[in-house]
Amino acid sequence: VHGHSYELHVKVSAAVNDEAFIPAPGFLIDFKEIKKIVTELIVQKFDHHLLLSEDFLKLNPAYLIAENKFEAEPTAENLLLYIRNILNEKFPKNIGLTHLKLFETTDSYAEWANI
Repeated sequence: VHGHSYELHVKVSAAVNDEAFIPAPGFLIDFKEIKKIVTELIVQKFDHHLLLSEDFLKLNPAYLIAENKFEAEPTAENLLLYIRNILNEKFPKNIGLTHLKLFETTDSYAEWANI
């Protein structure tokens, strides 16, 4: 078992872009609101938790009693897809998730883009 200090980058855009400008207050969503959503739904869910795969738990049943475990296939790619699914559900309907980048280290990351 080892750990990482992940860094997540989130990019959004207007779900529909048919305006020449953004009406008052002049932004799609306040950065504070993005941070609140990401903190509540992602950071708090994973921070100081053990992300352990089903296979690992089968081989190491002692971890089954850990209160801070989260069962998942703990790769950056899978975490990123999980994050994408959660944020797509919870962002306001006028906001489109366009890009995610999850850094495992300063130069190792997984990336998702809505092309």
